[in-house]
Amino acid sequence: MLGWFQALMPKEEKFFDLFERHAAITLAAAQVLRVLLDGGDKVASQCEAVFQLEEDADVVAREVAQALRQTFITPFDRGDIQSLIDDMDDAIDQMRQTVKAIRLFDVVAFEPGMVKIGDLVVESARVAVETLPLLRSINANAARIHAANEKTAQLEEESDQLYLQGLKALYLQHKDALPMDYIVGAEIFGHLEKIVDCFEDVASRIDGILLEHM
Repeated sequence: MLGWFQALMPKEEKFFDLFERHAAITLAAAQVLRVLLDGGDKVASQCEAVFQLEEDADVVAREVAQALRQTFITPFDRGDIQSLIDDMDDAIDQMRQTVKAIRLFDVVAFEPGMVKIGDLVVESARVAVETLPLLRSINANAARIHAANEKTAQLEEESDQLYLQGLKALYLQHKDALPMDYIVGAEIFGHLEKIVDCFEDVASRIDGILLEHM
């Protein structure tokens, strides 16, 4: 009877599968966002694509919560599992906030610094996709996980610099004539920079999980 019951319960691997599915969706959204930042007449359709991918990611996040309720033995602390998927979901949620602002203000052309931060968003998402499978053997992969998290921190530092440089350039360009263009541009810069911040939060969470297993 017990064996039959346990057979119905999600396996530990389910959590890793879900993390990896979510990360793949987030990378896809980051790539769409990056194409969107090239501007043009396809911006509206690319915004819709990001919205759909964010909804897909939400489905995966809910599956993680459900699996936590149904699983007796988890690969690591339950709170860490929930916090990790929450941090991952924050990244794609922030992409959604970015495209909401873009659509609200009908922006179809973007500053070079925004495009560069978009590149960092894609790279940060790619690092997450490469890192999460390593959690399946966390002790054996400790060095690789730590190196990946350091890479994400470096990307976040780069995005901070691009954000500040972008704000300065916007200010100099619009301070005398078009203050509203500065406000809109600053908001989009802020949203983009926050996406990379969210990926750093994911890396920090993984670092914390790693420390608990060393």
